Amino acid sequence: MTSLRELALQVVQQCDPLRKVALTRELVASAAPLDTERLIPAPAGLPGRPAQPALVPHAQLKQASLATLPGRAALIHSVAHIELNAIDLALDIVWRFPGMPQAFYRDWMAIANEEALHFTLLRDHLVALGFDYGSFQAHNALWEMAEATQDDLLARLALVPRTLEARGLDASPAVKNKLVGAGDHKVGKILDLILRDEIGHVAAGNRWYRWVCEQRGLDPIRCYAALAQRYKAPKLRGPFNLAARRLAGFTEPELDALTALR
Repeated sequence: MTSLRELALQVVQQCDPLRKVALTRELVASAAPLDTERLIPAPAGLPGRPAQPALVPHAQLKQASLATLPGRAALIHSVAHIELNAIDLALDIVWRFPGMPQAFYRDWMAIANEEALHFTLLRDHLVALGFDYGSFQAHNALWEMAEATQDDLLARLALVPRTLEARGLDASPAVKNKLVGAGDHKVGKILDLILRDEIGHVAAGNRWYRWVCEQRGLDPIRCYAALAQRYKAPKLRGPFNLAARRLAGFTEPELDALTALR
C-alpha cells in the first residue's frame, strides 16, 4: 500500500495547481499508513509546476501601480504564488526526511492543507477580478532555499519556516494595508485569515527546529546563526511584526536581535 509520505511526494510532483490542491485535501483525509522510517529516493523535476507563470529572478519583478486593477491583481498573484509554493514546501518536508515522530508529519500535512485553502481563496479572488494564477510572472526563491537545504532537516526548518515564511508575518500588514487602501476589502479579509494560519505554521517550524536542536545537543540561537551564514540566508530587515512573531514562538532574545537590526 502507498504510504502517506509517498502520496505527499506525488502531490509535490503534480503540475496542475488545482489538482495539487485537490490531492492535498485527499492526502489529509487518507487512511494510508504513515511509514515514518522509509528513505524515499528523490526524483528529478521537483516541484511540479504549470507552464505559467513564467519564473524570473526576484529582482526582475516590478510592482505595478496599485492605483490600477492589474497592479492590484499582480500583488495578489504574488501572494497566491507564495501559497502554492508553501503547499510543496510543507509536503516536501513530509516525504523527504524520515525518522521523525508521527506528530511531525501530521503537523506538516495539516499545514499543507491550510496552504491549499489560502491558494484557493486568492486564486478565486483573482478570477473574480478577471485574472488567474499564471497571469503574471513570479519568482522561485522559496523553492531555491528548499533545494539548498534538501540534505539537512535542521537547515530546512531554520531557513524556510523560521526565516522565509516568518518574513511573511512581517510583510502581511503592509500588503493588506496597500490593498485595502486601494479599495479591495475582500482580499483584506483573506489576508487576515492567512496571517492567523501562518502564525501557526511558523510556530510549528520553531517547535520542531528546537526539538531537533535538542536531539542533536545544539544551542538553537548559535545554530541558527551558523546555518544562516552557511546557506546565505537573506538578510532580515524591518519593520518586523513582533506581535505575530511572539505568537509564533520566537523568544525574546531572538526578537531583541531583530530589533537591533533596525
